[in-house]
Amino acid sequence: MSRGAKIAAAVAVVVLFLLAVIVITQPKEQAVITDEDRLASIPASAVKMGPENDEFVPVVHSSEWQQPVPMTGPVNTAGAEDSPFMTVDGDWFFFFFTPDVTVPAQEQLYDGVTGIWWTKEIAGEWTSPERIILSDDVSLEGAECCVGLTLWFASIRADNYGEIDVFTAQYEDGVWTDVENAGEQLNVDYDIGEFHIMPNGTMMYFHTGKWDSGDSMDIWSTFKVGDEWSTPVRVPGISTDADEGYPYVTPDGSELWFMADSRLGEGYTGPAIFRSVKQTDGTWGVPEEIISNFAGEPTLDDDGNIYFVHHYFVDGEMVEADIYVAMKN
Repeated sequence: MSRGAKIAAAVAVVVLFLLAVIVITQPKEQAVITDEDRLASIPASAVKMGPENDEFVPVVHSSEWQQPVPMTGPVNTAGAEDSPFMTVDGDWFFFFFTPDVTVPAQEQLYDGVTGIWWTKEIAGEWTSPERIILSDDVSLEGAECCVGLTLWFASIRADNYGEIDVFTAQYEDGVWTDVENAGEQLNVDYDIGEFHIMPNGTMMYFHTGKWDSGDSMDIWSTFKVGDEWSTPVRVPGISTDADEGYPYVTPDGSELWFMADSRLGEGYTGPAIFRSVKQTDGTWGVPEEIISNFAGEPTLDDDGNIYFVHHYFVDGEMVEADIYVAMKN
């Protein structure tokens, strides 16, 4: 489960494909890519999955939340919704979409619909999602995090420092504009993976398995001083010899959520969602497994409801993905 519907998979192939852009005629981007376009892109053969035909139904282990269900509204389809992010006020919801998980990433570049989508909550209802256009050239975006009116995201594109770089965009007059690379320090020196930025915009949590040449994926933190980011520090009490990643921290800084393989033994399969609560002495408490069975990339709304991606597997193959929610009791 990486970079929204596994955009990191086949990265080497994608990069080579991007280098060939100069000899290929590219279709122009639509001014607005609507939910009708998204639905029309899903193969007719796609089967909509749900709890009724799920081999690995997500399970909550805490009495603080109800058992997870697919998110209501227009987000979930027979395609793959992934990489969810909810703004602090709970009014904007972002997700990654691709119509067919079996299509290689280099082909997703040209389908016109794969990328970051968003929807707004108005009068208790989610609006029809729209794709966010973040390039007028060939690119593939995901792993989004919105802080105020600034959207942070990862992108595969031709002029990157590396294979996948982090960028920012600004929301102005109803459109996302002023797209900029987040810089060499984050993208080369630290080579950050999936990240979460606190509401003040100066504290970042991220995962990486590369920055200190470690073998496992760990969660790190860094803070901004002026135009620079501090030397990353591995978050104590969270990182182990196993992989931990996809961090989310509540706006008040009291809870750190992340994804790691289930640690509950037989009966629970694949990635799970963990929570660590900050202690009175400022340290992070022992992580607790909250949701199991192919549950990942947690994000919370202002009521404490947990939104996450759930991947459906049939005969060992991932066939679809939806956004699930566990409502706070």
